[in-house]
Amino acid sequence: MSEQSREQARELLLTQMSPAKLAQMQWAEIALEGDDHEPDLGFMARLLVQATMPHSNPGPSATLWSRQNGNLGVVMQAGAGMVKGRLQPLGLPYGSIPRLLLAWVTTEAVRTRSRDLELGRSLAEFMDKLDLNRAGGCRGDITRLRDQMRRLFGATITASYEHGKRGTADARFLIADKTMLFWDKRHPDQAGLWHSTVTLSEPFYNEIIRRPVPLDIDTLRALSRSPLALDLYMWLSYRACYLKRGTTVPWGVLEMQFGADYTRSRDFKAKFIKALAKIQHIYPAAAEPTEAGLVLKPGPTHIPRRLPTPEDNPPKIGG
Repeated sequence: MSEQSREQARELLLTQMSPAKLAQMQWAEIALEGDDHEPDLGFMARLLVQATMPHSNPGPSATLWSRQNGNLGVVMQAGAGMVKGRLQPLGLPYGSIPRLLLAWVTTEAVRTRSRDLELGRSLAEFMDKLDLNRAGGCRGDITRLRDQMRRLFGATITASYEHGKRGTADARFLIADKTMLFWDKRHPDQAGLWHSTVTLSEPFYNEIIRRPVPLDIDTLRALSRSPLALDLYMWLSYRACYLKRGTTVPWGVLEMQFGADYTRSRDFKAKFIKALAKIQHIYPAAAEPTEAGLVLKPGPTHIPRRLPTPEDNPPKIGG
């Protein structure tokens, strides 16, 4: 069999794999590469690395979501829009898809230096950028992608920072000023009549291009079935960028930042340690769980500091 035939057979096999099996295979490939793995540079908004979105659906009645990280507090408020002929709340973004969307949006904004981002002339093209499958139905990636896009791009963010006794700083902004989505989910390969686009709000655009967190896109793809693992990988990458000396982050603080979906602290701790172990197979972050909390030590960043900002084709993110 020729090299081209083997590659075609591999691509066919990948399209037939479930998203969970595909992510597991990608994780194993990167872990086996170890130090030989060449990172694919991407970025994530620093604010939403420090304070994260819901891991699971908070329910139709939930319109506000808050997270705290030290002196930083972030509140996300759901937007509203037309759904099946009725104006109604869109709900809060949750799960892996909005995290992957934000990473793609941030990477594109950094790459193009533009608030106006083109999503692709067809749903299939955009899903390929995110490495999502094209299944429809209530549990398919097509349905979830469209739903999570409207939730994410319709949301408003409030960030509040307390400077001890010196005062506070508050900022409020929309994620997007405008979205234009022209896709037919029944025919994902059919190009739309217009280009589908999202126009980021100027405050959010300025926030995400001001010192974004560098990430490895292949790692995001490999971890994409676990929102907690995605959040933890992004946060460890962020902390590695500036950590100068060892520190211990208590479990209570970690739970306030990452653990809103867990009713029992011991369940959160167990899931956290499991996610950390999976990440450290790919990125040997200098982090060790102890009884007191997570011990962080200065160590190498996952993305070497010498890598330039991407200027070529937009990356693929997801799994």
